[in-house]
Amino acid sequence: MESGKWVLFLPLFFLLLRLPSGSSTSQQELDKILELPGQTFNVNFSQYSGYVTANEESGRNLFYWLIEAVEEPSTKPLVLWLNGGPGCSSIAYGEAEEIGPFHVKPDGKTLYLNRYSWNQVANIIFLDSPVGVGFSYSNNSEDILNNGDKRTAEDSLAFLLKWFEQFPQYIGRDFYITGESYGGHYVPQLAQAIVRHQFAAGKKTINLKGYMVGNALTNDFTDHMGVFQFMWSAGMISDQTYKLLNLFCDFESFIHASDQCNKILDIASEELGNIDPYSVYTPACTGNSSSSSRLLKRLFKVGRISKKYDPCTEAHSTVYFNLPEVQKALHVKPEAAPSKWETCSDVINTNWKDSPMSVLDIYRELMPLGLRIWIFSGDTDAVIPVTSTRLTINTLKLPTVSPWRAWYDDGQVGGWTQQYLGLTFVSVRGAGHEVPLHRPKLALTLIKAFLSGSQMPTLSEHGDS
Repeated sequence: MESGKWVLFLPLFFLLLRLPSGSSTSQQELDKILELPGQTFNVNFSQYSGYVTANEESGRNLFYWLIEAVEEPSTKPLVLWLNGGPGCSSIAYGEAEEIGPFHVKPDGKTLYLNRYSWNQVANIIFLDSPVGVGFSYSNNSEDILNNGDKRTAEDSLAFLLKWFEQFPQYIGRDFYITGESYGGHYVPQLAQAIVRHQFAAGKKTINLKGYMVGNALTNDFTDHMGVFQFMWSAGMISDQTYKLLNLFCDFESFIHASDQCNKILDIASEELGNIDPYSVYTPACTGNSSSSSRLLKRLFKVGRISKKYDPCTEAHSTVYFNLPEVQKALHVKPEAAPSKWETCSDVINTNWKDSPMSVLDIYRELMPLGLRIWIFSGDTDAVIPVTSTRLTINTLKLPTVSPWRAWYDDGQVGGWTQQYLGLTFVSVRGAGHEVPLHRPKLALTLIKAFLSGSQMPTLSEHGDS
């Protein structure tokens, strides 16, 4: 090369010297999303999507979507969001109708900006987990039939360790895990896996600060007991049905429910009527084929998320994420693109291999470590209702640090809260199973308080959030 030409390449040469070793930066650029189909507005934040191989031997590849904070992302924490099911997509729910900035209009082709997106205060990773969910896939077809809690936590940990190598600018950043529903298993299990891995390795790659779960499946006995209490107290079932449910149904598990229990569940379903159990005071989507009876009988594996004021948001997402141009923009691999993308996978749900009846032992293990642990609950959800969550927390027998009180947003009661030693509980008034879907502004107030380590606002300190 001639000396004059070499001089031209010197700035690039020194730039490359300053970059992290390996292919992480180039992969970041490959994963960068330039624009989304149907996006009729400009945004001033960066976003990335693609795959990380969680298991090389089997070829298990998890799909992620990172959406950076609106302002000064380098100063904001990193939040991982996990939807449940098991078998439901965090892209379909967390991003497209809950906490993400891009929500789908009824035409299924156009996006609108969610002004209460959590990337107002954090960088967010949405992860489709385990393989077979959303756009995540495996080279071994048998993997789809062998998912369970244990392997999901292992693969999610492997994903994170490799993801941080790909995005080294986030190493050391305050990191939080959030999620809802069956995410009540995923979130604490992943937190436990991170803590144990880093203790064994003797180094701290992931700066885990805490986790928060909403309307979360946590402890089968109290979760199921609370469902019946909620339905009765809300006037949804009769006194007689309530008595028979408590008499004939085993709260530990409905997997092997007795014939008598199933008969009473059928009666309860008839009494409930055609409502959306995930949000009992809002209209149901008329295209929703899931009956209350089927939902009640599958409470041991809840998490198929539901609707809102526009009760068919899930249907809009189904149309949008099946568009070839959308999948191309998100860097979905051709071998990963399903013949029909679905918000939730019944195959995964029905073939789930392991699901402990309780994850409270994980809470007991992690609370002494000083992690910030919050549980929130929308109070109009009949699937994992606020009664279930309160019964579950009471099982821990924790001392109270700050007593039960109302919290406020714009001068109105946003819900109620109590701070325990090692755990904070927050209810969200008027919200269903998907709190950020039904009460987006209150949910933004919630995440702000959680990330800042402060308590929910009082009447004197509330403000426009």
